[in-house]
Amino acid sequence: MRRVVITGLGAITPLGIGVRSTWKRLIAGESGIVSVASSSSPKWKDLTSTVAGIVPSVTGGRFSDHEIWRASDYLTPSDQRRMSRFAQYAIAASEMALKDSGWDPKTEDQVNATGVCLGSGIGNLHDFYETSITFHQDGYKKVSPLFVPKILINLGAGHLATRHGFRGPNHSATTACTTGAHSIGDAARFIAFGDADVMLAGGAESCIHPLTFAGFGRSRSLSTKFNDRPEESCRPFDADRDGFVVAEGAAVMVLEELNHAKARGTNILAEVRGYGCSGDAYHMTAPRADGSGALAAMKRALKNARVKPGEVDYINAHATGTQVGDAAEAAAIRTLMMSEEGVDDESKVTVSSTKGSHGHLLGAAGAIESLISVMTIVEGVIPPTLNLHKPNVGTNFNFVPLQAQEKKVKIAISNSFGFGGTNASLVFSRLE
Repeated sequence: MRRVVITGLGAITPLGIGVRSTWKRLIAGESGIVSVASSSSPKWKDLTSTVAGIVPSVTGGRFSDHEIWRASDYLTPSDQRRMSRFAQYAIAASEMALKDSGWDPKTEDQVNATGVCLGSGIGNLHDFYETSITFHQDGYKKVSPLFVPKILINLGAGHLATRHGFRGPNHSATTACTTGAHSIGDAARFIAFGDADVMLAGGAESCIHPLTFAGFGRSRSLSTKFNDRPEESCRPFDADRDGFVVAEGAAVMVLEELNHAKARGTNILAEVRGYGCSGDAYHMTAPRADGSGALAAMKRALKNARVKPGEVDYINAHATGTQVGDAAEAAAIRTLMMSEEGVDDESKVTVSSTKGSHGHLLGAAGAIESLISVMTIVEGVIPPTLNLHKPNVGTNFNFVPLQAQEKKVKIAISNSFGFGGTNASLVFSRLE
């Protein structure tokens, strides 16, 4: 089986444009979660949750000119008209990752061996909503010919491949909040099995729309207690947690076959060591209370990586800030890490959830959190769990509350779980 490494990273997040801006603010304990209550749309006024992780687009305050989103930095006016926002984010994050990796394939063999595995959970609600109203009011002739291309989940990958002429595997997962993790894991397997030498992999999401908040709000999934204090609203593992916070953005990795990366002398950030998937087969939105689905995904990822639980230095938790989900994941981690091949003391288990800083990027969550896990290996720093004052998930883990911690990380796990009971875990390691 061929080994897969990571040679480039790109990110668009509520903490800033680019990996360095995002990482700097994440480690500093800053939050990208803001209020959307002042939006001009009257549809926002009746919503129970009015906080969100928004990609910055205005200078001033914390963000300098190069740290804000401008589509024109990456796309022509024509491209912008043809692409929905999630696809625009995907293109921008991919351009960053390619530049970081130094991969610019030109020959026929190179483009044939380069593929894309990039998905989204919801993608584009804005055009669904607006076109439905237009069609209802004005009929067939007022529907844009770009409507279908703008709502298809695979168009982020499609636009990217077309832009660069990549003719390798072209694949898009859409598995709710596990999408980004599945995309990276699937892409790694394409390389491991010889279907490609290089893959761009990740997730993108941009559905900050009243309908999103209405739907998740009606299912009682969102945080509602802290609308007047948005930075305090996402509270993974905390006793006062009351739901997740919707966010937007994208994260992309360049994955590469080890010898291919070595041959061209590029910088290798980390290795994709393991990938495991499972299904809860239990409920549309809730996990099994004992975390058995999450546990199965982690155990399969470690088996695939040939790594024992006791060798894991850091776990980036999916933990979104819901009462049931956070407790179930903590139970799963405890069962895994306190096993015979684990550790002898719960306090030695280092876990954090970065959603307290950037919110829940839905289909991009697994991608940005995988990127963050890789950065812990590169930088030797564990990002904090913001707003964690009173842990109440029945464990004594080191949850890295409030402030980042320095720690040498050789092996990290990133967890992602989604509606429908879909679970994935990825194992990343320093290249030995």
